[in-house]
Amino acid sequence: MKRSNHPGEALALILAAALFAFTPGLAAQSGDNAQQQGQQQQTQQESKSFTGKIVKLQSGQYALVTGQSPEGKLAGHFLDDQDNAKKYEGKQVTVTGTLDEASNTIHVTNIQAA
Repeated sequence: MKRSNHPGEALALILAAALFAFTPGLAAQSGDNAQQQGQQQQTQQESKSFTGKIVKLQSGQYALVTGQSPEGKLAGHFLDDQDNAKKYEGKQVTVTGTLDEASNTIHVTNIQAA
């Protein structure tokens, strides 16, 4: 029996497992208490910079991974500019935009390599 030795296959499996764990972490980041909702109206209007790595989720949507949740899962934000995000897949970037905390989505104004 011939043994396949492709490091790319192992990397693809690891990435798929990470993305599977990443998706629930995104949903868990959105807060719903009254204080956060009040702050949301103020922060939605302010443009901020977010640094992280752009990844493609199993759903095909691109997101910005910014760290890990307290549970050890990948954490980050969804991006509303999928065409621009696609250009930076797998790269460290700085995303400028406004964060919609209700949907955990950054409304992107700019993406550039970090």
